[in-house]
Amino acid sequence: MGPEELTTLLWRERELLDLLVFKLDEEHLILQSGKTRWLDHATREVEHVMDRLRAASLERTAVASSVAVEWGLADNATLQDLAAAAADGPWGEILSAHFAALTTQVDQLRSLRDTNLQFLRAGLRSAQETAAGLAPDAGTYNHLGHTRQDAGSRFLDQSV
Repeated sequence: MGPEELTTLLWRERELLDLLVFKLDEEHLILQSGKTRWLDHATREVEHVMDRLRAASLERTAVASSVAVEWGLADNATLQDLAAAAADGPWGEILSAHFAALTTQVDQLRSLRDTNLQFLRAGLRSAQETAAGLAPDAGTYNHLGHTRQDAGSRFLDQSV
């Protein structure tokens, strides 16, 4: 396995990261609209892309390890290490460009993730507050063992 396979896998990983940005943007729009009916579907789609991304990342790591050993580096060399060690030719520039693009995509993903988490937390707080407001008042008992609500309804019954 050589640098050609590595760059092919890096392109695939970048495409999956773009798809993940898209799916998180969709999730954000759903959260922002307040129409949470589709939130479960959007979350499943994000998880599906994440699974595909994990598999692609593992494959890329294996190939990068092979290239690193081939170029005389440790098998756990980073993409930056590979770019720096690339022999004369285009590989150093190509691998550096992939690293820069991946870094930008990861920054975008972090920002979207944080924004979506803020929306989810705000929605959860709102739902908890609404649920707390729906709970019936337990009332207090008087000396006869009736709640104040019972006493009020008896008063209304007697006055009719």
